[in-house]
Amino acid sequence: METTLLLVVAALCVVSALLYRAGRPGSTGTAGPTESDPPAPPRTDEALELIRALPGLVVLLEGGETVSMASPAAEDFGLVRRDALTFEEIAAVARRAAATGGIAVAELYLHRPPLRKRHLDLRVRAIPLRPGRILLLIDDLTEERRVEAVRRDFVANVSHELKTPVGAISLLAEALMSAASDPADVEHFAIRMLAEAERLANLINDVIDLSRLQGEDPLTGGEPQSVDSVVAEAVDHLSSAAEARGIRIFVGGPPGLMVFGMRHQLVTAVRNLLANAIAYSPEHTNVAVAVRARERFVEIAVKDQGIGIAEAEQSRIFERFYRVDGARSRITGGTGLGLAIVRNVCRNHGGDVAVWSVPGEGSTFTVQLPCYEQPAGTPLPAHDQVEGVAQ
Repeated sequence: METTLLLVVAALCVVSALLYRAGRPGSTGTAGPTESDPPAPPRTDEALELIRALPGLVVLLEGGETVSMASPAAEDFGLVRRDALTFEEIAAVARRAAATGGIAVAELYLHRPPLRKRHLDLRVRAIPLRPGRILLLIDDLTEERRVEAVRRDFVANVSHELKTPVGAISLLAEALMSAASDPADVEHFAIRMLAEAERLANLINDVIDLSRLQGEDPLTGGEPQSVDSVVAEAVDHLSSAAEARGIRIFVGGPPGLMVFGMRHQLVTAVRNLLANAIAYSPEHTNVAVAVRARERFVEIAVKDQGIGIAEAEQSRIFERFYRVDGARSRITGGTGLGLAIVRNVCRNHGGDVAVWSVPGEGSTFTVQLPCYEQPAGTPLPAHDQVEGVAQ
């Protein structure tokens, strides 16, 4: 950060010198002008190149408010329209710097035109170079602030979610101590404690999975993965849970499809979709996993015969800790993070996830990932050398 500031300061000194030099009549950069010397052309090309190289969004104002130069990033961002600033709030910062003769700094929250539905968080530095000339250095903090807000909400939600099972375990432990002389009550409270402990463990595991997704880049640290093998591992992991409820899992689709990424992330995404399908389906129904190639993508669709999701809820089900039915989630042990993990895995791999659902008819969640073409003669990783499709 200090190095960047030093580079900016050095560049500003050079810009100021070049612009001053360009503004001096007859200045050529030699020892001094003579009567026979022709007037030198303005030396603004070097200044413009320096402005283009400065970090962030850069605008040079003449006469306090007229834009004389702007970096391409500032123009693309919509800060400049012809020779004027788009936002009056930024112009006000420039006027303040011109009036005081010192650097003016402000953090602005602006609504972006034309519809003004998207907001911008900007840090504006207005630096006087000489009377009437102001250099604006503008940093876009919008994404940084959005990430900070998501992180704060995530920590607050995790804290809230952890309190529920921890509090329940504490109360059940007290009840267990009080019922020490009654074997039936002891067994009842012990079973309840195990259920709450499992719920707490699931929540912790999901939080760990979600945090890992933020630190791993599957497009740089991944490898070719067999879709057959990924689906087979996910199905195998949940086969006992499905059998316990009399639910049959069917897998179909062309074998041999490949994607590129991290195996454990892909297995986690498919496993979470299967776990939801099993948890929210009636007993003795079917869950289907269909794999297919579509254009340049591989699609893995998980279809159930469950309770379905109302259309009004479908836009929010991928949010962290969002639950359509909180009471049912407590029964099934859901944490509200499973679908958020699925979406993060898909987007980290260059894909996405979509949902189709009708209440009372079931749901279909479709994972879409870029198809990977395996070069001829390249062996698969050992864990991907499977035959056929998992059933």
